[in-house]
Amino acid sequence: MIITGISSGMGRASALYFKKQGFEVYGGARRVNKLVELNEAGIHTQVLDVTDKISIRSLVDRAISEQGQIDVLINNAGYGEYGPLEEVPIANAKKQFEVNLFAVGQVTQLVLPMMRQQGFGRIVNISSIGADVYSPLGGWYHATKASLNMWSDVLDSEVRNFGIRSVVVQPGLTKSEWSKIAFENARKNLVENSPYDGLVDKVEQLFSEIGTGATSEQLAQVFYKAATDIHPKRRYYHSLVDHGMVMIAKTMPNIYRNVLTKLMK
Repeated sequence: MIITGISSGMGRASALYFKKQGFEVYGGARRVNKLVELNEAGIHTQVLDVTDKISIRSLVDRAISEQGQIDVLINNAGYGEYGPLEEVPIANAKKQFEVNLFAVGQVTQLVLPMMRQQGFGRIVNISSIGADVYSPLGGWYHATKASLNMWSDVLDSEVRNFGIRSVVVQPGLTKSEWSKIAFENARKNLVENSPYDGLVDKVEQLFSEIGTGATSEQLAQVFYKAATDIHPKRRYYHSLVDHGMVMIAKTMPNIYRNVLTKLMK
């Protein structure tokens, strides 16, 4: 199996968990120094830039050469390019789509021929409840995750006849570096004397007050279920709270917007 983005958080925990369950795990990340312990744990690691086709091809070819098949692909690599939509440079927005969506498509395109040949496979796409639930400053991030959900559904309709399934995991807030990096990006994306400076403080405070949900280790178990269920579901959530927030945002959008407005005040 292959997991992208294994240097920290959910990806790292998943690589270790799948290894414990007997999988031969291949994965990579740009931060090579963070892969040493994973390599020592028996995980096949290497440098990986998901925006570089040659880098992806190297990982996929190695997995096929050494194992002869690829049972599971977990598209986990991603990040949050936060900031006000008026001020986030379009180049940064394109990078957000490049990593969170187009890289997923690139990796998957390289894995699918092997899965079709072997007659089975599972593609697990790590999205977010942020595909349906939104907050200020996350516009480009939310757009990539909403796109990823639709992309996964379309892929599933195209490949199930080959014995392959494409499913989505939607984590909520997690105990990881994700929020810290997202708000660092939000401040970098502010222009000088930005009218949105106070909004960044307010949203960051809101995230802090909401607190964190699942640990990376708990989410690794959700990833495992999504990868191994005999009859897979379209969507996987860590908790009823995460699922409930999505349902409210989708079925009662005005109520969701009003609650968000009150929280922001």
